[in-house]
Amino acid sequence: MSFTVLGTGSKLPDTVVTNDDLATFLDTSDEWITTRTGIHRRHVLKQEKLIDLATVAAKNALKNSGVTADELDLILCSTIQGDYVSPAFACVVQKELGATCPAFDVNAGCSGFIYALDVADGYFARGRAKKVLIIAAEAMTRFTNWQDRSTCVLFGDGCGAVVLGEGDDLLSIKITAEGNFEALNIPHTQGNCPYTELDGKESVLHMDGQSVFKFAVSSICRDIKDVTQAAGLTLDDLDYMVLHQANYRIMESAARRLKISMDRVPSIIHETGNMSSACIPIVLDQLNRSGKLVNSRYIALAGFGSGFTTGACVLRCHKF
Repeated sequence: MSFTVLGTGSKLPDTVVTNDDLATFLDTSDEWITTRTGIHRRHVLKQEKLIDLATVAAKNALKNSGVTADELDLILCSTIQGDYVSPAFACVVQKELGATCPAFDVNAGCSGFIYALDVADGYFARGRAKKVLIIAAEAMTRFTNWQDRSTCVLFGDGCGAVVLGEGDDLLSIKITAEGNFEALNIPHTQGNCPYTELDGKESVLHMDGQSVFKFAVSSICRDIKDVTQAAGLTLDDLDYMVLHQANYRIMESAARRLKISMDRVPSIIHETGNMSSACIPIVLDQLNRSGKLVNSRYIALAGFGSGFTTGACVLRCHKF
C-alpha cells in the first residue's frame, strides 16, 4: 500500500516584482535576467505572513480532495523556515486548520516536497495514516541577498499543497544526499549568548551557481532514469516530467539529455521564479486544475537543492 493524490492546492503572494522593478536598484535588466534564467517576474511576501499563504494552499487542497481537516492523520510541511524557528511550521498550519493530528517539518531544501512524499509513504505502508496533508511553504525572499544581482533575481515566495489518501499510485521514489554545504547555504544568524566566540554571519543565501547548475542537470537525468526504470516504465511512457523550477536553462538541458520534448516539461518559472520546495506542488496544482492530468497516465517529479539533496518519483496520475 502506498498512496494516491486526492487533491492539490496552492497560493502565491499578492505582490508581483518584475525584472524591471529590480533594475531600479540593481545593475541588471529584464533582458539580462530573462536570457540567463527564464524568469520575468516573481511573487514576494509583503504584508502577508507565510502562514497566510500556507493556510489558503492547504484549504484549497482539502476542498479539491473532499477531505476535511478533522480527517487528517498527519500534516507534513516542507520548508527552509516558517514564520518561527520553533515551533514547527506544520504545527502552526495545524492550528489554523483546526486539525488535531501529528504535525512536523521536513527541511531538505528544494527537494523537500519529494522527501515529504517519501515520509508519507512510510506512514501509509505501516498503516499509521489514511489521510495526509503535505504543504511546501517557502519564503525565499527573506533569505535573499538583495545586493547580489546573481542570486536575488532568482527567487520568489509561494506555497503548494497536496492531500494524499490510501492507494497504489506511487510507483517508485528515490531520495539522496551528498553532504555538500559549500556550494549552497544560508548561515544562521548569531544570537546574543555572552559566551560564544564564533563570528556571526548575515543570514542570506550564498550560492556557487556553476556548481549548482552542473549538479542539477546530472542529478535530474540520473534520478529520472532510475525511478522510471524502477517503476517498470520507459521515458516515453511519461506524460509529464515536473522539475524543480530553479532555472529554465537547467530544465532545458536536462530534457535535452533525456530526449524529452519541452512540451512535456511544464514550467511556471517565468511567473514565479525559484520557490524552493514549493515549485513542484504548485506546478502539480496548475496541471491538475487545468485538466491536463485527466487523460494522463504517468508523471515523474524531480527536485534538487541544498544539501546537496535530490528527490524523484513516478506517480500514476489517473485519479487527480
